[in-house]
Amino acid sequence: MRLERSMLFVPASRRPMIEKAAASEADAVCIDLEDSVAVDEKAAGRANAIWAFRELDFAERVRTLRINGLDTPFAYRDLVEVIEAAGDRVDLVMTPKAGAPEDIAFVDKLLTQIEMHRAFSRRIGIEAQIETAAGFLYAREIAQSSPRLEALIFGSGDYAASMRMPSAAIGEPDADDDAYPGHRWHSVMHLIVAAARANGLRCLDGPYAGYRDAAGFERACRIARAMGFDGKQCIHPGQLAAANAIFTPAAEEVTRAQRMVEAYEAAVAEGRGAASLDGRMIDAANLRMARVTLEKHRLSRREKQV
Repeated sequence: MRLERSMLFVPASRRPMIEKAAASEADAVCIDLEDSVAVDEKAAGRANAIWAFRELDFAERVRTLRINGLDTPFAYRDLVEVIEAAGDRVDLVMTPKAGAPEDIAFVDKLLTQIEMHRAFSRRIGIEAQIETAAGFLYAREIAQSSPRLEALIFGSGDYAASMRMPSAAIGEPDADDDAYPGHRWHSVMHLIVAAARANGLRCLDGPYAGYRDAAGFERACRIARAMGFDGKQCIHPGQLAAANAIFTPAAEEVTRAQRMVEAYEAAVAEGRGAASLDGRMIDAANLRMARVTLEKHRLSRREKQV
């Protein structure tokens, strides 16, 4: 399991920003070759990504490369140039606007060819961004598309554009939210979580553009956590501490989870058919939730110790 409470995006065209990101509080750093890099800077961005992966110390942070969309002339060069040169230092490749399982199969196949050619000793994982109407409709199939796939990620900005939904800023509340009697992103977010969990994947919520709006960002994180997401993408280092804190189980959650597991194990050891804690029965669902909480706590403590 990888810990991805926070993923910091950084443009591949900006070396100083990449250096800061590599030493940040982020659990994962994503060097972006897609939206944050102008067309005439794509080639230089690849060179910067190679330099960063090969030369910078990311410590225990997850190292991710976001390639350009498969509907552009840049994606295959992103993979061939960067992965051939630095693939042994890359943990994950993020595929934007995944719209069908074939998209992930293509990236998988090309990664396999590169790894064989370069004789890499470990396999690079894939993360798929669900941010189009097609991605929404095929999220279940995408989640089953490759053994390399590790996570599904929601992208609200491109999703809004694809669905022709009014949206003033990526991830932020919109004036039209009040016109809709509910949470506008509920359906796609819930589907992403369900598709991820059914296939043993992580799931991350997309970025929040208002990096100076701390309260709004924290609220977005809490909504995502309540829906079952593991973490959130960030566009500014100032968002990292809040994301890490919100997606880390609170001390009281950990204590209760530990007590629940201990009560269940004691009941089993004593041959009792039922276990209870504080006057409430413990069933299989309670136990699974408790163990998930303890695993997240274990991962977060491991990162602190490193």
